[in-house]
This record gives sequence, structure tokens and C-alpha cells, in this order.
Amino acid sequence: MAADSNIVGIDVGTSSVRALLFNERFSPFEGVGRQKKYELTTKVDGSVEVNPDLLLQLTCDCLDALHADMAQRGLKAVGVAMSTFWHCFLGVDRDGKSTTPIVHLFDTRSFEQMDEITKIFDPGWIHAITGCMPHTSYWPAKLLWLRENHSDAFARTTRWYSPGEFLLKTFCGHELESTSMISATGIWDHRKHDYCEELLEALGVPREHLPAVESLDAPCRSLLPAFASRWPLLNGIPWYPAHGDGACNSVGSGCTTPKRFALMVGTTGAMRVVVKQRNVTIPAGIWCYRVNRERFILGGATSNGGEVFRWASRVFALPADAEEQITSREPGAHGLTVLPYLAGERSPYWRPDLRASIAGLSLSSSAVDVLQACLESVSLRFKQIYMLLTRPFSVPDEVIASGGALLRSKVWLQMMADALGHPAIECLEPEASSRGAAIVAAEQMGLLSSMDDLPASLGQTIVPRPEREAAYARMLKNDGALFDSLYGRNSAFSLIRSEARH
Repeated sequence: MAADSNIVGIDVGTSSVRALLFNERFSPFEGVGRQKKYELTTKVDGSVEVNPDLLLQLTCDCLDALHADMAQRGLKAVGVAMSTFWHCFLGVDRDGKSTTPIVHLFDTRSFEQMDEITKIFDPGWIHAITGCMPHTSYWPAKLLWLRENHSDAFARTTRWYSPGEFLLKTFCGHELESTSMISATGIWDHRKHDYCEELLEALGVPREHLPAVESLDAPCRSLLPAFASRWPLLNGIPWYPAHGDGACNSVGSGCTTPKRFALMVGTTGAMRVVVKQRNVTIPAGIWCYRVNRERFILGGATSNGGEVFRWASRVFALPADAEEQITSREPGAHGLTVLPYLAGERSPYWRPDLRASIAGLSLSSSAVDVLQACLESVSLRFKQIYMLLTRPFSVPDEVIASGGALLRSKVWLQMMADALGHPAIECLEPEASSRGAAIVAAEQMGLLSSMDDLPASLGQTIVPRPEREAAYARMLKNDGALFDSLYGRNSAFSLIRSEARH
């Protein structure tokens, strides 16, 4: 990419908003841009929401700081790209006022509506059509919940926006949505590149209340007057619709072909693979969305990643050297079996009703034992996803590890490699999601021949220890037995375990 072809990358995540400027090598300019943190609004009824006005204010604050830094240093940009969290949405009325907060993917109030949908449609059919399992993470159950529990707000809504579309409508005055974002809603038919009419009819959502298919992925080149005067350096350049955070993270980590699996553990976690082809067969237990029109992204996502580490650190009196103690221990020596479902679960069981369990506690059990068992258990979740992904795809050449929760803990990264039985390579890109958004935009602008030509900066390779393979296999078996006794056997991964026994 030519010099001075800088691209602004906005990353609207679950815990913070960032605005950065990337140079022609897709490295962020040091000292340019800002990050603003925030907390999700949660309640005991399972609600998880974000105030759209708060998200707008934080994004504006970050862009104000970015613009000031650019002006001070004489920097310009050729485009603006955005990464935002998948699956979330809000309603807006005909006057442009929000009718709902942003309903977050972690919101589980729509559990009963999820069951209603599975009584109308076969879950396997929904999965094959949309790439999404019936689950409270996705739009159908949440929309049905809003229709049944907030009928006035539902009736007043004339448009359903993703958070990124809401922001760009505010800034540009145009409704801008991407194939990437709409592909992960649970109402998109991948085969037809259109909405699933049967689902829309069942939900009572007219097509005109959703992004127009013919305008997907189109950028806007001018800001509304108030924002054009506020950010003149960002006016007159293309602002691209937001892409899904998982897709951007994979691209920003250099994982754009099936030869590289992306492993990310932040608050939550995911393992993903990107393929460039016309159609895909979606494996059981795995979701399928889009990076863009040309590329699918398949994978598994767990609702319980770094948050499990945070929970154990908050609840138990851990010594300062807890991780150092774990380093010298054998896996599973504590005798505990943990199911880490503090926030329900997505892949591979797709059960928002699941809750965490610890089995095997005794008088000798310590806080460090529990922490070790929790970290091992999350690692085993990724082993499950890895086993599902390597059925349709061959074993990858590389597994690229990213996410602050994982990379801050050497002992956890080693556990992950041991559990997978595959080396894990550290990704050194500090802002993989916003970097990925900038790369996707650059390819769309014609500044790149292919995003496949941009590997990420990588660090140490963590090699699995063969002598620990048997211990992780034993823990996975114990894990499965405990799950079956508590919750029954009804998932794609249960089928894999059945095959392994015969």
C-alpha cells in the first residue's frame, strides 16, 4: 500500500471503544487515538444491555482525540473502518429515536422464545440456512422476546440497527451495513445472500425494517455538517460499514486461510477459520458467518473465556504466585472437574441455561487447585471446538493465539497448547480487531491486491508437551461424563465422543 495511505480503525468492543490510525504497513501510529472503557449494564433477570447514547458519546470522544492528534502531527487518512461486536442490535423509531437499548449478545432473557422458535422450525434447518444455532445470542429469540414483552417499543420500531449502523447513521445520515454484520444475526440465508423469509414472517419483522440487501457494504463519503466541522480531516473520505469483531480479529491476526486457525481469548473466546469460496457446508456445532461477500468465517465461540480467570481471581484468596505454582504441577492432579459455564454457553453445546459446576472438592482442595482446574477447563472448551473444526478442514499449519486474557498468562497459553496438542504462536499485534477492519477496508478500496498477503507480527511458539496428552484426554473424558450426568447428551460434541468410544 502506498505511503500516506493511512486508515482510521474504530473498534467498538464489549468493554471499551478505541479509535486508532494505521499506516500503510497496518501498524498503529504511536500516541495517536484513544481508548475509552465502559461497563455493560446487567441485571439478575439475565439482561445485558448497552446505552446507545453512551456508546455514541464514547465513540465521539475517541474520534475527537484521534482527530486532534492527527491535526497536531499533520496526518491524514484515506478511509475509516470499523469493527463492532456481532449479534447485538437496537430499535429506532421513524423520528430516529431509539426504542430499545442495545441488546447485547450475552442477554439471556429470550431463553423461552428460543424454545418457541425450535418448535416452529427444526434447529438443523435453521443452522444449515443461517449458520447460526437457535440461541439467545442471536436476533430471532431476542426479537421475539421484545415483541412479547415490550410490544409498544416493538410496534414503534421502524428500523433495527446493529451498533455500527447506528453510529454511522448518526455521523453520516445514511444507513450503512455490511454483509459481515448481517450474516451473524441468525436471520440471514447464506445460500441466497438474502434474508430468510420464513424467519422474518414468524418474528413479525418486515424487510423494510432491516438493511437493504442491495446497499450492503457500500461506504459513505461525507459526514453530516455537525460532524464534518468537528472532524474535517475525516470528511470527504469513505466511511465503511462496521464488520464483525471476530472477522476483523482473525484478519488482523493474519488468519485469512484455512492454513491458520485463530485462537482468541479475551472476556469470551473463539476459534475461527476463514475460507474464500462460493459455498460451504456448515459442520454441526459450528457457526458460519462472513468476513465479506467473498469469504466465509467458521468457528466456535465460548461465552466463558478470560471472565472465568477474573471470576476465580475475584472469588478465591489466590496467592501472588498462583500461576507460578501451577507451572510446576501436573495437569488434573487436583482431582477436580470444572464445567466453567458462568455465562451459559455457545459452542459446542449451545445452551444458555448452563451454569458452572465444580466436582471433586475435598478438605485438601486449595484456591490454586480451583484456579488451575478452571483454566484447564476453558482450554478443554477449545479442544472441543478444535475437534469440530478439523473434521471439515485439515489440521492447520499454525494456530495463532491472541487476546489479552490468554497472552498475559504464560501458564494458560501452555495449557492451551497442551490441550490442543498443537503448537500455539503468540500474535504480537496489539490491536488485531481494528487492524483487521482497516485491512478489510483497504482491500475493498483497491489499495491491497489481497488481505492474504498481510501476515501478522508473531512471537513465541508454545510447543505442546507430549507427556501431558494422556492427562488432558482423561480430563476431557471426565468433563464429558459430568456434563452428561448434569445436562444430558444432546450436542454435536456428544456425537464426537460417541464415535470416539466405538
